Amino acid sequence: MLYILILTTKCNSNCKYCGAFEDDLMPDKIQYKIEDLAKFLEKDQSTSIAFYGGEPLLEIERMKEIVYKIKAKHYILQTNGLLLEKVDDDILSKFSTILVSLDGRKEIHDFYRGNYDKVVENVRKLRFKGELIARMTASQETDIYEDVMSILSLKKFTHVHWQIDAVWSNEGIWRDFEKWVENYNKGVRKLVKFWIAELVRGRVHGIVPFLGVATAIFEGFKHVPCSSGFDSFAIATDGRMLACPICPEFEWNNVGTIWDGIKKRVKILEPCPSCNYFSFCGGRCLFFNRERLWGEKGFKLVCKTVKNLVDSLLSYKEILEKFRYEIKYPKFLNTTEIIP
Repeated sequence: MLYILILTTKCNSNCKYCGAFEDDLMPDKIQYKIEDLAKFLEKDQSTSIAFYGGEPLLEIERMKEIVYKIKAKHYILQTNGLLLEKVDDDILSKFSTILVSLDGRKEIHDFYRGNYDKVVENVRKLRFKGELIARMTASQETDIYEDVMSILSLKKFTHVHWQIDAVWSNEGIWRDFEKWVENYNKGVRKLVKFWIAELVRGRVHGIVPFLGVATAIFEGFKHVPCSSGFDSFAIATDGRMLACPICPEFEWNNVGTIWDGIKKRVKILEPCPSCNYFSFCGGRCLFFNRERLWGEKGFKLVCKTVKNLVDSLLSYKEILEKFRYEIKYPKFLNTTEIIP
């Protein structure tokens, strides 16, 4: 089981598209005793722990305490990268995966986040032998082909993943989402052609959505690929158990506490389970499936990006089958959603 620990709701960045936790949703720092957390987690013999925020490295001492006190099969970190130099080598050696927010080309990253040079500098200095994932947010200014290729050109990350900034977007981010989807889908198809051509040459680029969907073509998804609410749960700073870490305010998402355990499960709603693409995408995202904030049209537009991704890879099924074991992904739950 993967447990996503929200260490803090605070962040040292101010991204244009970010909807930070509101103050009344949970305390800004962990309020429960680490001993209580340990007691809850010790019931699971195959625990993975992911540190999440806000920016979890603002609570680096708390993170260290948990790493030293609680045994886990995998430790995972999601960070904006600005404080990576503060993580010493001893702690780094205990992590299996580090995800660093990087939105592609310098001009795109700086437009939304700033501090591109600082983040890349910290990543280049990082002495880390595990899975190092560049985690992109794809939004209005993103050219998915150019921005993914920019990250690959850095030759530092083992993988690149992205999530479309849809549904929960801040007001004014999108000018014409429908037109953007058309261009995005073209970029995905172009990127798939590059990835397949490289695969045939024996070079496997760690493009997470391609690896994950290619794996699903042969093995299938039974639920959302991130496993939120199934094999992955978030723990809020007040000890509540959440199916998904991004929306603590919804009743359906509150499923228990570290003291009482998980008391209920969350179902994926229609039309996803009956869709022909369900085995390839698993419903995409639990929050997206349950909260149709952009209405039916917005729901279908986002689904259009998923179907395009799946169809683009399905057209190379014979090639993918030859490499299915080399490209199998993920080897363990690491907080990537797989489906953008």
